[in-house]
Amino acid sequence: MRYVILVSHGMFASGIHDAVKMLSGNESDEIRSIGLLRDMGADEFAVEFRKILPKLGPDDEIIMFADIVGGSPLSTAANVIAEEGLIDKTLMIGGMNLPLVLTGVLSKDDMSFDEIKTEILEDAAAGLKVFSVAAEADADDDI
Repeated sequence: MRYVILVSHGMFASGIHDAVKMLSGNESDEIRSIGLLRDMGADEFAVEFRKILPKLGPDDEIIMFADIVGGSPLSTAANVIAEEGLIDKTLMIGGMNLPLVLTGVLSKDDMSFDEIKTEILEDAAAGLKVFSVAAEADADDDI
């Protein structure tokens, strides 16, 4: 089984978690999230992260998404994963957004880590676009 873990500052991870459940229909325990809350130190976050870290069997793996590369939630979670001996079983992606997490959740059981990593990075590049709406004629022109 592959687990998806979302880590972030504040409630960002739980918000994405909720949206992913809505869009994917996946309400299972395979997707978990935790946020580094205001006034929470890295040590307390590490304790809370350990609580949501799944007990992995020999074939289980983790795909972890974090909001900011180099941020405290990612670095603290990565340290815990290393302490637990799970680095080789974990794919870590920084710069989380809803489309990337959704891609990870929908492809987690059908692709290798390398294929998922490639798919996510390609989706990231393709998914960022400027959205513009054509301006309507000045409203005063109709009077």
